Amino acid sequence: MASIDLSGVKKTYPGGVAVVHGIDLQIADGELVVLVGPSGCGKSTLLRMIAGLETITEGSIAIDGTVVNKKEPAERDIAMVFQNYALYPHMSVRGNLEYGLKNRNTPRPEIEARVAEAARILEITPFLDRKPRQLSGGQRQRVAMGRAIVRKPKAFLFDEPLSNLDAKLRGQMRIEIRRLQRALKTTSVYVTHDQLEAMTLADRLVVMNAGRIEQVGRPIDLYDRPASLFVAGFIGSPPMNLMPIEQLRAIAGIRIPADLPTGTDIVGVRPDAMRLGAAGSNELGLTGTVELIEPVGGESHLYLRVEGLDHAVIVVAQGRSDAREGARLDLTLPRAGLHPFNSVTGRRLDDGIVSPNRHEAPLADVLAPS
Repeated sequence: MASIDLSGVKKTYPGGVAVVHGIDLQIADGELVVLVGPSGCGKSTLLRMIAGLETITEGSIAIDGTVVNKKEPAERDIAMVFQNYALYPHMSVRGNLEYGLKNRNTPRPEIEARVAEAARILEITPFLDRKPRQLSGGQRQRVAMGRAIVRKPKAFLFDEPLSNLDAKLRGQMRIEIRRLQRALKTTSVYVTHDQLEAMTLADRLVVMNAGRIEQVGRPIDLYDRPASLFVAGFIGSPPMNLMPIEQLRAIAGIRIPADLPTGTDIVGVRPDAMRLGAAGSNELGLTGTVELIEPVGGESHLYLRVEGLDHAVIVVAQGRSDAREGARLDLTLPRAGLHPFNSVTGRRLDDGIVSPNRHEAPLADVLAPS
């Protein structure tokens, strides 16, 4: 196991195309850190730089206290799991698991012991003599993980390993990856664009946008106190409602709380913090028309059009809602559920948790419909 330290890491391709802008990140020994963000945000490029598959333009990467900028991938003692499995089709499962160890001239008894242990942990012992084409997608991903485990590396790097699996298998494999990481206690960096994977797997979550870190922290902390408009709109499903104060003031009968921080021109509220019904004192009340209802099992997502607001307001109602499309409903936004933001800086205004290299997203981007 080992820590991973990134200091001022940048990546610029020929022609001056900058894709990673000065990343500072410390990953503790045994920690599972998830890099999440939209396509093109630089998360996979950052992972590949840690692996040595991409050179860095500036900065340094240290693994277990040793700077590895000029070391080849094989010299970094890391193992990478890819989304396309990267298995040798002509080899059996056993052959795939043994391959890396044979290249390192590992003694035969140790190879057999490591393969047997990995197969037991991953429950793939019955498949050791099969070829990859004879396995399901989930079984192939287990083999890919087994090939990483047998090496006993200092760190695991996962590059969207579940993106080729269906929803049910993704759920099962998330559980397996988390269970294995806790059992092996191997430092792990996991890249995904799926926020459900990110929220359920991570010890710490790193939200990236346009080659910069927006916020780092425990998943629940990013959900409860997003540091920027981008994080507020990206983390959470459905996403946070973001409402310009100017538009709210123009709606007749709206009472804007007077104690919002100076500079607040956007308030955010989580759909599950809102409730149906008339507002009380020190609460913000709205009335909207139901445009769409999404029943999702134990809860319903209601999309309401509020006259004066540019975008629909989303409310999470527990259970199966009795509301009907076209109905007029009162909404309440509790004062404690309001998140104050400034549109110019993109920052949250009631704490200082914004990352120093946070990307300040234009207002048009963070308020655009999903």
